[in-house]
Amino acid sequence: MEHTPATAWLVEAADAAQQHGSGNLLRIVLVVMVLGCALTAWFVLRGYKQKDD
Repeated sequence: MEHTPATAWLVEAADAAQQHGSGNLLRIVLVVMVLGCALTAWFVLRGYKQKDD
């Protein structure tokens, strides 16, 4: 079994992350944006509820 220093592993991980791009970050941003829009719509539309008193 070959021993690789921690710095070599970090360099390889950084290279792999750059090759994959920003896919995970984009997914997180899109999910947060959709949830934020849904929450905002709920908050705004609940003010239009009419009371039948």
